[in-house]
Amino acid sequence: MAEPHHSVAFNPRPGKGELSVLFSGNSQTRPLHKVGPQVLDYYLVHYIVAGRGTFRCMGHEYHLERGGSFFIFPGELVSYESDETDPWSYRWVGFKGSRADEYLYALGISQQQPVHATQQYRKMNALFRQLELTLHRRQPHCDMQSQGYLRLLLAEYAAQRLETDVPVEQSSGIQQQVEQAIRWLTLQYHQPISIEQMAQSLGYHRTHLSKMFKQHTGMSPMNFLLKIRMERAKLLLQETLTIEQVASSVGFSDPLYFSKQFRKWFGRSPSDYRQDQSNNPYDCSR
Repeated sequence: MAEPHHSVAFNPRPGKGELSVLFSGNSQTRPLHKVGPQVLDYYLVHYIVAGRGTFRCMGHEYHLERGGSFFIFPGELVSYESDETDPWSYRWVGFKGSRADEYLYALGISQQQPVHATQQYRKMNALFRQLELTLHRRQPHCDMQSQGYLRLLLAEYAAQRLETDVPVEQSSGIQQQVEQAIRWLTLQYHQPISIEQMAQSLGYHRTHLSKMFKQHTGMSPMNFLLKIRMERAKLLLQETLTIEQVASSVGFSDPLYFSKQFRKWFGRSPSDYRQDQSNNPYDCSR
């Protein structure tokens, strides 16, 4: 079994356009290494170089091995874990952009279809590796260069989907409505919003949207919004922010009400959670 290792490189000046890389890295994980459950506010793709593991998203479980990829969308509650006997080695890229959704959906990648398989091991591994090396070098134009490699990666995913003739499943009108609502909540969670505002902004009737949302996610829009806020708060509590600042950052004007909701959601206060994290900094299950 290969020795565990971890490497990551960050983009010092990520752009704000259609597509921009935030960071890239690679890991040889330990047996049963687990990440999450967590909610991110950016896109993240993992490409499996070797080994096996499990990815969980939207109530589904995907077992993946060499050549597989899993995509994480902003606002999705996800977790992933390495196999006990053959832990995976993977490369990853975190990115954002105004057209990221559009590009992924064109590849048939969505919250409902978050995994992809390929046989072009060397080519995919080389592209991920070159992207990470570009960020490590931290040259003046590394944002532009890393964007280029990310586009090449997406193009390779598209080419391999065509080669294997995998049909792209089109979302139904109702699925598209729910996906729109999820993206809206993910982008607006830090604001004092209501479901009425969301429905009006998206052009749907509140009752209809709430019903469809619960049918497809198993949660009401307000509970989904609270989930996003609470998972984001967990991440922020690991930073040097006050409880009041964390509350404000996730859409709560009253820090006492925020603390009450946090305790109700996780079974402990924000202060207790922060203390637990300080005592157990490597416990990824928290």
